[in-house]
Amino acid sequence: MKKLLFISFYTLLVCNSTYSQTQYEVVPEKYWITDSNFEEKINKKNAFEDDSSDIVVVEFWAKFNQDNCFREWNQLDGVVYHRIDISKAPLSKKKYRIRMAPTILVFKNGIKELSYKAGLDLIFPSNLNEIQEDISNLKQESKI
Repeated sequence: MKKLLFISFYTLLVCNSTYSQTQYEVVPEKYWITDSNFEEKINKKNAFEDDSSDIVVVEFWAKFNQDNCFREWNQLDGVVYHRIDISKAPLSKKKYRIRMAPTILVFKNGIKELSYKAGLDLIFPSNLNEIQEDISNLKQESKI
């Protein structure tokens, strides 16, 4: 009976840790950037896109805190989204003084306009509605 309980507990533990590792790896490869293409991505302008392409959201991400990543990234409206692994981007991490992960920076025409940072507990306190509202306000300011 003890063996059966141990095996059941172990199986449950392994299945949950596997799920935890994969459920946040849903950001496709094309959204990941590095130090080598960071500046290009935040300054990129496409001739056939509207003003929404001028706003770029970059999430500074860390594997050790993947459970607290910004899960709603694909629901952001009217922006270009990228994610960068802080362990592979020491230059960008230093330039933008990234101390916590996740940290989200919002760029307009290549200039950092907004930032959202995890707290000391590594929990990301901001949500989709707050970030989207701030982005909408940023768009309105540029129209004035």
